[in-house]
Amino acid sequence: MPSKKYSAYEGAEPYFELVRRALGDLVDGEHFFDIAADDIAYEVRYDLGWPRVVRGRADLMGQFGGYVGSIRIRSADKLIVNRADNGRVVVIEYEVHGTILATGAKYENRFCSIIELENRKITHWRDYMDSHAAWNALTASIA
Repeated sequence: MPSKKYSAYEGAEPYFELVRRALGDLVDGEHFFDIAADDIAYEVRYDLGWPRVVRGRADLMGQFGGYVGSIRIRSADKLIVNRADNGRVVVIEYEVHGTILATGAKYENRFCSIIELENRKITHWRDYMDSHAAWNALTASIA
């Protein structure tokens, strides 16, 4: 259920819920933004519109504001969770399914994210995705 506090980000709620479920009792907070450290480094290993590194929770929220203005995620699934370094590092694999709002094109993508935790918060996020799938969805023209 989307948090009223973060209702502006409802378009990514399935993703946020998947991440929160994946991290379980390793973190404190109900929503994705609650479990992100104030000084989080969110790194993406692809060039498709986001800065390569977003620093700070406030800037990350700003980036996600733009994301939900462009893409609506209807579901996130096929979660695989691997914990390392006594739970300090968590690697998750998952898929998201949604729609590109400008064109109505389907958005189907696969991700692998490496998450580092300190003091029960996400301090570093490194994201890998199927860039080809994203490119196809973002450049599709619907007749």
